[in-house]
Amino acid sequence: MEFTPIETQEQLDALIGERIRKAKEKAEEKYSDYEDLKKKVADYEGQIGTLKTSLDDATAKISDHEKEVAALNSKISEYETNSVKMRIAREAGLPYELAARLTGDTEEALREDAKNFSQFVKQNNYVPPKRESEPPVDSKKDAALKRMAAELTEGE
Repeated sequence: MEFTPIETQEQLDALIGERIRKAKEKAEEKYSDYEDLKKKVADYEGQIGTLKTSLDDATAKISDHEKEVAALNSKISEYETNSVKMRIAREAGLPYELAARLTGDTEEALREDAKNFSQFVKQNNYVPPKRESEPPVDSKKDAALKRMAAELTEGE
């Protein structure tokens, strides 16, 4: 191919026009799927938004569940502590009403506190009577009154 100099504007326009046309075709061929990609990006952004919302909801639910688990664990710990206090109070001979007053972080500390506390609590060694101590009723009238009194006290 021999070099021919460009002498007119039309020749230059034709040569440059041909190159511009080829560059346009090449660019159109290279970026022909641009609209499809643009649509896919919009779809993916929508999915990302939906997933972010789902993630935020799940995170909130997890947070709520963690709070609920912490509260339930706290209750369980409180119940276990109260159970140990009741058992130690029973072993030390303390009334159940005073079991809540025992203090300590460990079972040994609670036992020591119960031992010290039991020294200040008067033990009631009351033994109920083994048989009825009232004299036998002689008359039918007295027997009826006694039955009526017994029935009244049973209802309480």
